[in-house]
Amino acid sequence: MTPEPHLGGVPVEEIARRFGTPTYVYDGGSLREAYTELRAGLHPAVDLFYSLKANPNVSVTALLRAMGAGMEVSSLAELATARWAGARPEEIIMLGPGKSAEELRLAVELGIRAVVCESLDEVAAVDALSRPGRTRVLLRVNPDFTTKGSRLAMGGKPRQFGTDQETLRTAGTVLRGLRHVELAGIHVYMGTRILDAADIVHNTRGALAAATELATAIGFPLREVDVGGGLGVAYFDQETDLDLAELLTGVNAAVTDFRAAHPDCRIIMELGRYLTARSGTYLVRARSVKQSRGQQFVITDGGMNHHMAAIGVGSFVKRNFPIRSLSHPDAPATERYTLTGPLCTPEDVLGRNVALPPVAPGDLIGVERSGAYGPTASPVLFLSHGYPAEVLVLDGEAHLVRHRDTVADLLGRQLLVPPLDPDRLDPDQLWATPERTAP
Repeated sequence: MTPEPHLGGVPVEEIARRFGTPTYVYDGGSLREAYTELRAGLHPAVDLFYSLKANPNVSVTALLRAMGAGMEVSSLAELATARWAGARPEEIIMLGPGKSAEELRLAVELGIRAVVCESLDEVAAVDALSRPGRTRVLLRVNPDFTTKGSRLAMGGKPRQFGTDQETLRTAGTVLRGLRHVELAGIHVYMGTRILDAADIVHNTRGALAAATELATAIGFPLREVDVGGGLGVAYFDQETDLDLAELLTGVNAAVTDFRAAHPDCRIIMELGRYLTARSGTYLVRARSVKQSRGQQFVITDGGMNHHMAAIGVGSFVKRNFPIRSLSHPDAPATERYTLTGPLCTPEDVLGRNVALPPVAPGDLIGVERSGAYGPTASPVLFLSHGYPAEVLVLDGEAHLVRHRDTVADLLGRQLLVPPLDPDRLDPDQLWATPERTAP
């Protein structure tokens, strides 16, 4: 008998029956493995911080927090999520190129580990908010060296992020004149989704060298350097995952060399996609199978509205995430399908020319490596389908960690102008839906 397919040790049909589809399923064992393997091999002076932007679900965040990860946040909601997940203020850093006054105020009042300031004006704003206290800041630098290997470069060229290295070299007088900030170090983030370990080592050495040069030029002791991260995950054909052994050897050597001159300085590495991507499966169910002029289509119940990354909008060439049948995982992939969602746009294509076993309506299909930049980076309100359910499988048990949006959720914050409601309809009756699925 063919064994029943599982996600994280739980039968996939059980997950679909209990929580419905489309649903994001996160494997807690995979999350733990990604973190512990990296943590065990890294230099002890390196602190790992989880970037909530990759997946801000509070249960995912809490699991990584429980293993020792610090928290990197970029909004009030992410800051609240980090605190809800158990992070103490001193375990949180905040960054982002356009922080609001409210975000800065709360970060200062909480006394988080550091505010990453993206401009000299922002440093001055933090100084003003910190009176009569004192707030630790890191200066985000747009360095004068070029990144290597990044699919999305964020430094080394004109960017909205940080302050150009050449500008900071001459800012010592201004920075030393501020009395309510503690200039603790430098932040350099060069890019994302880097798959070559040598490129990450190059960027790390460049960030550490920039920090050393600026600390000398400005005149302050280095206590922390955030070297960013950018550790990538392979999604597409012809891509391979990072060589972790090569990465650890190179980064540890760079940190050892740096610490010889700065023995008390801590190094921060930010990780989002690397920790969460491989843990996630976007679980959808086939609604119909049809042919159009010789091409086979599978129409599923989820698509671009939940998984913009898999759609590849904006990419020059559409490439498929790993996709497999979860109803027939061991059957030979004898057919080719275009896999789409339920939306009224031709862009709603999860995969083209996907090799799968014969698909029938009702079959479950999984888009793998989907634990990062899923629903929160997607147009979840398109066609008013709303947010999908999210499930975390932990130690063999599936837990609902986000309710699926109901019609009431989607319409409940809207207001109908009274003159346009002549019949005084009762909205609770209009959008009456079954109760949310409970675990």
